[in-house]
Amino acid sequence: MNYSSEIALILLLLIPLAAAFIIPFIGGKSRNIREAVTFIAGVLLLVNVIYLCRIVAEGARPELLLGTFAGNFDVKLKLEPLGATFAAIASSLWIVNSVFTLGYMRGNHETHQTRFFTCVAIAIAASMGIAASANLITLFIFYEALTISTFPLVSHKRDEKAKKGLTIYALVLMGTSLALLLPAIIGTQVIAGTTDFQIGGVFAEGTSLLGLSILLFLFAFGIAKAALMPVHPWLPNAMVAPTPVSALLHAVAVVKAGVFTMLKVVVYTFGPSLAAQTPAATTLSWIAAISIVLASVIALRKDNLKARLAYSTVSQLSYITLGAMLATPAAIIGGGLQIVMHAWGKITLFMCAGAIYTISHRTKISQLDGLGRTMPWVFGAFLVGSISIIGIPPMGGSWPKFFLMVGAHDSGKGILIAALIASSILNIAYLIPIAVRGFMKPPANPEDDAHLARVRRQHRWVIIPPVFTALGALILFFFAGGIVDFLVPILPGGVFP
Repeated sequence: MNYSSEIALILLLLIPLAAAFIIPFIGGKSRNIREAVTFIAGVLLLVNVIYLCRIVAEGARPELLLGTFAGNFDVKLKLEPLGATFAAIASSLWIVNSVFTLGYMRGNHETHQTRFFTCVAIAIAASMGIAASANLITLFIFYEALTISTFPLVSHKRDEKAKKGLTIYALVLMGTSLALLLPAIIGTQVIAGTTDFQIGGVFAEGTSLLGLSILLFLFAFGIAKAALMPVHPWLPNAMVAPTPVSALLHAVAVVKAGVFTMLKVVVYTFGPSLAAQTPAATTLSWIAAISIVLASVIALRKDNLKARLAYSTVSQLSYITLGAMLATPAAIIGGGLQIVMHAWGKITLFMCAGAIYTISHRTKISQLDGLGRTMPWVFGAFLVGSISIIGIPPMGGSWPKFFLMVGAHDSGKGILIAALIASSILNIAYLIPIAVRGFMKPPANPEDDAHLARVRRQHRWVIIPPVFTALGALILFFFAGGIVDFLVPILPGGVFP
């Protein structure tokens, strides 16, 4: 590894942390400069990530030791294709979310905006640390830093709902980390003698499958950010936060950190072939399938738009857990693709929900009749994002479902394909009617909608970002092959059948 690679790795952390340091000093003086700092940091971080992705694609695995504690436990960064993919998602969507945040926070006259932008920058730094973690110890440190950095974001409004939402959020995420994830990491160190991530896993042949099953259960429910039922309640309760936080939680940072960690543990700690042999993998694949369907059914019953999207996220994240537990090459690749495609599709839907609230102050689906005629770009973007989440070609979201179905068949669990099909049908039932209401139904109050058409012109910065990400969800369909090629080296042997 050359010197420039070491600098690029440390810049993954330093760029967003520098923004987090500068923003509080200038936030009270000029909001324009404050937001310019956020945007410039986002661009610099993305350029740095692109450089790292290029050298990773060429076969390099840049690494950097940050420090050692307790004698022989290293805090170390090392970037490989899966981590580089997560870093690329988080850095690119940070820029988009920052533009949307500008329009949303100003449009709704939100207070404490400087604190908001500061905490987002810290959360992005923690996400970069998770993406580049070389071992479970390093990952755990940044995983907890991400949780803590989002506390002020979830409780941003400081009312009773926000306090209750934060309480549930903190108890579930911190409780599962300390009670389940940390023991799983300690157990890995005891059994394998290391917590390093390695191609094919770290456990020796002949390791007890019962012991490995216990560890896998601890990891699956200890990584509560992946929102596998029944450790999912933190996610819908976090919807008390402003919509830019919802977009950050559901597409850029928190939930993606969870499912990324789940996939990385299976690929680099257990190894796909060994994970697939454990009884726990079969049980967890069924739990993931049930979560996929059950969360979709709950979403169908929600009239609040953000609540519906929250349960949709619980369902869609379980696709990635399912792919990890099926542990076939196609399923692993499908899980990696789902991290990418869901990020672009779901951030589109949440930003559309934020745009609707900013312009019309409507939060319920039953209130959206005819609003698409007043806000055609927003509802058009929502429709495109919905089609990607459903998995209909030519949208990027169609590829993960294809690979996961192939993976389920290859694993001998073809019956689980039924959960993916049922989910797609339910996705149609709870997403498409939202756009249909907006475009096809007459407005309840035509005079009010005429007023909203005038208001809309003042809020272009909440309209442009979801249109951009909707276009991205379409374009990604045609570049899925390149993403697959980039991810193939994470498989043992580096070959995709």
